[in-house]
Order: sequence, then structure tokens, then C-alpha cells
Amino acid sequence: MRLAILTALAAWVGLAEPAVALDKVKFATNWLADPEAGGFFQAVADGTYAKYGLDVTVIPGGPQTNGALMLLFGRIDFFMGGDLIGDFMSAESQLPLVAVAADFQKSPQILMSHPDVGLDKWEDLPKANSIYLGAGSINTFYAWLRLVYGFKDESVRPYSFNSAPFIQNKTSIQQGYVTSEPYEIEKQGGFKPNIFLLSDYGYSTYSTLIEARRDIVDKKPDLVQRFVDASAIGWYHYLYGDNSKANAIIKAQNPDINDDQIAYSIGQLKKYGVIDSGDTLTLGIGAMTDARWKDFFEKMVAVGMIDKRTNYMNAYTLQFVNKGVGLNLRPQ
Repeated sequence: MRLAILTALAAWVGLAEPAVALDKVKFATNWLADPEAGGFFQAVADGTYAKYGLDVTVIPGGPQTNGALMLLFGRIDFFMGGDLIGDFMSAESQLPLVAVAADFQKSPQILMSHPDVGLDKWEDLPKANSIYLGAGSINTFYAWLRLVYGFKDESVRPYSFNSAPFIQNKTSIQQGYVTSEPYEIEKQGGFKPNIFLLSDYGYSTYSTLIEARRDIVDKKPDLVQRFVDASAIGWYHYLYGDNSKANAIIKAQNPDINDDQIAYSIGQLKKYGVIDSGDTLTLGIGAMTDARWKDFFEKMVAVGMIDKRTNYMNAYTLQFVNKGVGLNLRPQ
């Protein structure tokens, strides 16, 4: 009897012991909550981060935030970068920032044109009488378009995130994201624009990179690995599983987004292979290669965006990717 009591007491004490504490992680996105960050919200919502020993807080960005600075000054642990240009500029300035995964194999950046007005093919686009571009695009992807495809500076018009000028001017083209602007054009203009994903025409940057500080990579590689792996699994679940809880978080944090917009964005991400295509089919979501980094670096050097003396290889590491994590979650 005494032995039974002691055994039961020991079991009760064991059950009463607290669970192993999760590592707290702050991760900032580069824009408001939306499906373009859906895999990260998914990994929070379905407990994937917790399974990897992480207590992750996703901090949405916006026009007034600078996640790279927050990362540099230690206010966050990881940041959702844009494309490789930011990484090259960090390397050029010798900042201790490192890309540890590329969760978008393709940039969502597109050009759009009106259908059936002679601008239905990629090679037709330089003939457009007006090209609506944001200020930040002129020296980046448009500089590449000028060099490689002969686009003209005199055609450039300012794009201030209002598509009305493009809708009214049938012989114009406009920049956008494959997940958002075409949806708005359909709603406002009543037509489906032609969509040209720049990545499909040689603009070879990765996008939605997971950025870390060099000290975290060096001193906490296990933490980085768990965050990269869990994020990849979050993306598989978001694309191919039940993403309702993640979308509920997105809508709660960004009331301006609705179910139709979310469904459209996810559909476009899958249709155009933005996340899961190319190298990810064998290496897993988040895949990166030296060849892709080198290719895009040379393109940005050619347009004068980046100094050719920059040691761009300091901007990334392949240590945490290309391990096939989550491949079993893709539908056969």
C-alpha cells in the first residue's frame, strides 16, 4: 500500500512539473498582414512553431516601419525581407544581416496590360505609350527591363497605387503584385488584365526571404534551423491544407482584407508557382542555390544597382535550407 501511494505521488509530481519553456521569437513581416505572409501565420495558428519549441510572435509591418533596422538593433529576431537587392545593399554596406531561407522562389512583381489592344505578348510591352511605375521600381527591375528588353524611359509615368490611369489608358501597362493589383483591376475596371510575372522572363531574384543577424546565425544555429524548418512546414500547410485559422488571424490584424481577396491571393501564389516551384520540388520550400544568387547579383551589377566589388556571398548562407523539409506534405 505504501509503495502504491509513493508511486502515485511520484507520478503526480512528474505530471505537475512544468513543460519545457518554448524559445520566444519575434518575427516581423514587411507589410500588413496578408496571404503573402500566410505560411508564417499558419505555423503560429496550427501549432507548428510550438512543435519546434518556438513561441513566435508575428509583427506585421507597414509603410511606416523598417524591419531591417529593427533586426539590426535587436528588437526582433527574424525579418521577412523583400528581394535580393536589399541583401546585396546590406552586403555592400557590410551590415551583419544574413538571408537564411527564400520562401518565395519567384518575385510576385508583374507588369499588366489591357487585353486585345496589341499588348498581349511580352515582346509587345515596350511599345506601350505609358508605363505606370512606383518610384522605387525605376532603378531596380525597370533598369533591368531597359537593359535587357529595350523599355524606354520616356514611357514612364508615376504610379501612386491608384490604378485609375491604367484602367482608362488602354495602351498603357502598369506594375503590380500578382496577388493584388489584378484583383483590383477586375473589380474596378471590369476586365482581366494580361499578367506577366517578371520572374518568368529572367528577373531571377528570390523574394520573401527570412533574414537574421549574423550573431544569431553563429551563436544560435539550432534556433535558426527550427524557425526555418517550421516556417517551411507552415507554408506547405497554408498552401495545401486547412488555412482557415491563419486567415482568421490575417483578417483580425488587417480588417481591410476580405475572404475573396485572400482566396484570390492564394490561388495566384499556387498558379504561378511563386512559393513552390523549381528547386523546391526536390529541395523543399525555402530553397536557395549559389547559382541563383550569383545570377541575380550579376544582373544588378550590370544595371549599376550594386557595386561589382561587393562580397555578395556574405549576404546569405545555405546552411539551413535544401534539406527537403516538408516535401511529404505536398499533394501527389
